[in-house]
Amino acid sequence: MQRSIESLRHQFEVEQDLARRLRNSSREGRTELFKTLYGELFDRVPDHPRLTRRDTAESSAIAVRSQLNLLKPVLNPDVTLLEFAPGDCRLSKAAAQHCKQVIGVDISDQRAPGDTFPANFELIVYDGYHLPLADQSVDVVFSYQFLEHLHPDDVEPHFTQVSRVLKKGGAYVLDTPHRHSGPHDIARFFTTDLVCLHMKEWTYRELRELGRKHGLGTSFAYRRGRPVKYAFGNILNDTLETLLGFLPAKLRQKASARLYGGVTIMLVKD
Repeated sequence: MQRSIESLRHQFEVEQDLARRLRNSSREGRTELFKTLYGELFDRVPDHPRLTRRDTAESSAIAVRSQLNLLKPVLNPDVTLLEFAPGDCRLSKAAAQHCKQVIGVDISDQRAPGDTFPANFELIVYDGYHLPLADQSVDVVFSYQFLEHLHPDDVEPHFTQVSRVLKKGGAYVLDTPHRHSGPHDIARFFTTDLVCLHMKEWTYRELRELGRKHGLGTSFAYRRGRPVKYAFGNILNDTLETLLGFLPAKLRQKASARLYGGVTIMLVKD
């Protein structure tokens, strides 16, 4: 559906308001705020794409397949997979065919009424902070378009939890928008600053450094849906990111969009 500039600006202003409240919230306040934040967004923006977009069975299957392809290099029948923010759990359901157990972790149950799931799938609804899983109990962690929504104060705790539950040699596979080609939310129509509900957008270098800080010291960037494991992959990637970072904002955004729609990376626990 084609939206008017007035409609886009209204969403932009609403998201700025919600983002300010979220950025200024305490940890305890965020637990409650997340329960109502997106409901308020959709009430105030009734033509939000999340409400008006109609996914077909074919488009849904394509989305699940593309995400599953990111995971296939680390899935096998002995693997326990943990997915953060699985939403309607379509990916988790598909991944359950390829591994021993799948655990979805979210702040609410968003599965479609009546949808059925295999016996090796479990959904855990939690408060966003206290993850009720044993240390070193999962082989693979996955998140897709999740990290950009975390409050800046919650990023470190998230990686602490990921490192805690991952087994040695286990992998965190994640996809999040690339900072150089953003903003990737409604803000992109009006500014180059992150002032809406994407709290932060990342570069490969930043995520590798964050991973190392939390014991996830080996990293592989993805290209064409597969992790690149040749020796100079990260060096070449860092060089290109650095060069793009010197460009003026609009030019950087346009050039980077051709190369970095997102940061898709595998971080492996030491």
